[in-house]
Amino acid sequence: MADKTEERPRNSKRVFINNVDKYTSKNIARFLDSCAVGASLVDPGEADVEEDDDRLHDEQPKDKGATFQIVGTVSSQTEEKCSFIAEDYSNLKREDLLCHLMNCDVIIYDITQHADQIDEAQWAVSALHEQMDQFSGPKMFILVSTIMTWAVTKPADKDDPEIPFTEEHYKRRKAHPNFHDHIGLEKLVVKLGKTKSSQFSTYVVASGLQYGMGEHIFHLFFKMSWLGEVSEVPIFGDGSNIIPAIHINDLAGIIQNVIDHKPKSQYLLAVDDSKNTMEEIIKAVTLVLGPGKTLNVSKEEIYLIRDLTQTDIDSLLVNLRIEATYLKENFNIQWVSETGMVENIEQIAEEYKQTRGLLPLRICILGPPAVGKSTIAERICKHYKLHHVKLKETINETLENLESCVRIEDVENDQSEAQEFLDTLKENMHQNGGKLDDQYVIRIMRDKLRTKPCMNQGFVLDGFPKTYEQAKELFTGDEEPEDLQSKHEKKIIPEFVFFVDATDVFLKNRVLNLPETVVEGTSYTPEQFLRRLANFRERNVEDETLLNYFEDQEIHPEHLEITSNDDNEYLLVIEKICKKVGKPKNYGTVLEEVEEEERRQAEQQLKEQAALRAEAERREEEEAQQRDQRWGQWNQCLEDVRRQEHDLLESQSEPLRNYLTRDVMPTLTQGLIECCRIRPDDPIDFLAEYLLKNNPEV
Repeated sequence: MADKTEERPRNSKRVFINNVDKYTSKNIARFLDSCAVGASLVDPGEADVEEDDDRLHDEQPKDKGATFQIVGTVSSQTEEKCSFIAEDYSNLKREDLLCHLMNCDVIIYDITQHADQIDEAQWAVSALHEQMDQFSGPKMFILVSTIMTWAVTKPADKDDPEIPFTEEHYKRRKAHPNFHDHIGLEKLVVKLGKTKSSQFSTYVVASGLQYGMGEHIFHLFFKMSWLGEVSEVPIFGDGSNIIPAIHINDLAGIIQNVIDHKPKSQYLLAVDDSKNTMEEIIKAVTLVLGPGKTLNVSKEEIYLIRDLTQTDIDSLLVNLRIEATYLKENFNIQWVSETGMVENIEQIAEEYKQTRGLLPLRICILGPPAVGKSTIAERICKHYKLHHVKLKETINETLENLESCVRIEDVENDQSEAQEFLDTLKENMHQNGGKLDDQYVIRIMRDKLRTKPCMNQGFVLDGFPKTYEQAKELFTGDEEPEDLQSKHEKKIIPEFVFFVDATDVFLKNRVLNLPETVVEGTSYTPEQFLRRLANFRERNVEDETLLNYFEDQEIHPEHLEITSNDDNEYLLVIEKICKKVGKPKNYGTVLEEVEEEERRQAEQQLKEQAALRAEAERREEEEAQQRDQRWGQWNQCLEDVRRQEHDLLESQSEPLRNYLTRDVMPTLTQGLIECCRIRPDDPIDFLAEYLLKNNPEV
């Protein structure tokens, strides 16, 4: 919790706002912090007259300490604290939260962004109503709701459905099916404020879809247009639905007026005067920030957009004619965008870029041929998400675009003008051996640098311009009067210039060592390279060099030296450039990119694991083969030993077999026959006596 220790100034009001770290509440808090209590009670013109009268009559000056002191809850604690928040709370028990609410003069609950705040807002207004007798002074409760509680209201006049709704019709309003809880809370807030309004007054401010200061619900279309990653920004459905909207600072101004005026009407509509359709809004956004083209797609495709919640989708598809008559007649509002988003799109787009820090980075990298400008530029573009602008590629792209424009019959641009320019370029190239005069080169490069992608994200200009005169002609547009060009939109002169250099000996050796396949068909053949290098050195010893031009514009080039072909040398140069340029002024890694990186890493990990498994299987197979081979060799040896033993036994037993066959077996056979014939009681003894009697030698 961040506390401001100073005491509350006299007549100041302590204002509680829920979720003060979120878009709506944060901008309301910032606005109120910059206001004085009661400032909206006096018209600016009248205030000037009163100040003159004060000086003339020496009247008492107004108490400058009458300010709003902002406190509130945050959805999550972060180290970053807002200077306009006196105290912030998180993870409070309800009894502790009630103590903080009791110390405040005004309690504001926003339920337009997060439906989970409806329950807390219902508890808060009910608890405060029960504690009215304990109030030290009057309190005000303001519920910031949404016009979605009017979404399905039947027309006031069936014969003329285009008649807009006003506050007079609020009792007839019917909510979108997903916003029944919102309308229930609105009714409760109005009801509780009728009991004792002098002690506890309650108001409902039904806000249109909010825009401005970086955007919230319309951010998808701003981001899609600014990034320029799609050629056509989608419009969901036919785009004819009318979207009631209001600038977030105008909404904050209305809340300031409610606090100051304490109006009789408890229910107020907060919308601007516009009746813009979805198609008109998206076309205006993409014209000022993006490709300028839209594409109607089915309404169902909006559900595929992961950046949109169900609340966002319901709100973007609403079709409602509504007017805020009460605040026009009774409030003193210093409108930021009274006529709506489309009429003020230039201002809204600038707010969007400034609030989100989406500022273009314009970088120019210069140096002799073969020093590695393109290598450095590519890495810088990847780091900062910039556009790499090279002369040859830009000329080819221009020719292709002109030819494409000529081929297409139904185009918005003048086809004859494109044909004429294309013929002029081709004729000039034919006369100059494939090259263009400077006047055409300058025009092509200036048009490229003024494209929406280069104006939005920025660019790295690679090796161009080459001379003082080219630079002067290319960036002349920056010196035009502001009535001819927008100060922010047409500036193309680089903010950072880096001159990368190396010795001639190093550059020559580098080119000579290039493979023939790389050199073939390029300007890096020995003769062409030496001529280009000599021309470059001559241009940079003249009185008016290219670097002098940037010095005259108070853009001081940074000199960087390359001394080796080692990749670490270029990494060091890129590190110096990044340190000089600073942090990226672009969107960070988006969810799709994170998922793509995670998918790539997962695939890489799977490949590595598969390679490890394959290597383990290969080793296991080799070991198995070696085991089988050793086992076979052992079995072969064992078989050989057995065969040798068998042969030895056979050779040793042959004399004995011969002896038995010749001398023993005939007598033994006759003895057995006699034994079978006689059948003595002891055959063994009979056979032994027979052998002894008939063959005593045995």
